[in-house]
Amino acid sequence: MKAGYVPGVPLQGLLDAQADIWRQASSQVIELMGAPSGLQPTSAVRAQFPDGAIGAVKQVSVAVLHNGGELAFRLAWRDATADTGADGQDDVGFPDAAAVLFATRSNAPLMTMGAPGLPVSAWYWRADENGRGRQVTAEGLGTTQTVHGDQVHARGVYADGGWAVVIARSLRAQSAGAVAQLEMGAAASFSVAVWEGSHGERAGVKSFALGPLGGWHELVVDRKA
Repeated sequence: MKAGYVPGVPLQGLLDAQADIWRQASSQVIELMGAPSGLQPTSAVRAQFPDGAIGAVKQVSVAVLHNGGELAFRLAWRDATADTGADGQDDVGFPDAAAVLFATRSNAPLMTMGAPGLPVSAWYWRADENGRGRQVTAEGLGTTQTVHGDQVHARGVYADGGWAVVIARSLRAQSAGAVAQLEMGAAASFSVAVWEGSHGERAGVKSFALGPLGGWHELVVDRKA
């Protein structure tokens, strides 16, 4: 899919999931699948989530825009409850969350969140941290770490039985770590993931998109007009 160019729109405008620019943007519905139970790290989690039990969210609508400097993904999906961690919700469940994942090496495996020497990076939003985002990297299951917490911006709105979340970052970022670096006119490999808090989803228990390119989907950032 393509990231459309919206000149003159500042970052705060991109982060408004209900703005007119998003109503006018092209979007694509991407099917999601549950992460395999066998990849979960402990026997307790595997017992709680046997095969077929993971993945409450089945699809997400994705639109992508950039202003020449910053790239923003709008993810929208149906959800019967807004699990924000507020008002004692942490006692009964987990926060809803979403992420955009990138392959930082051409042959980085998606299913295992990368591998040694083949890192992946993600821009991550959580409903209990609404208004800010995280940037994480991983080189395999259980290796996820947060880097440069101030580079990713994320904001979600819950309305009419669903979430609309915008996750954004500069196309290129100063980092010694293996984070995504995007360029106009160039293709990048990406995926998306969604966590349904009321379903007990967290960490590797999630829905994610498995695309046609070694598991990834392709993104091309439109050049400036």
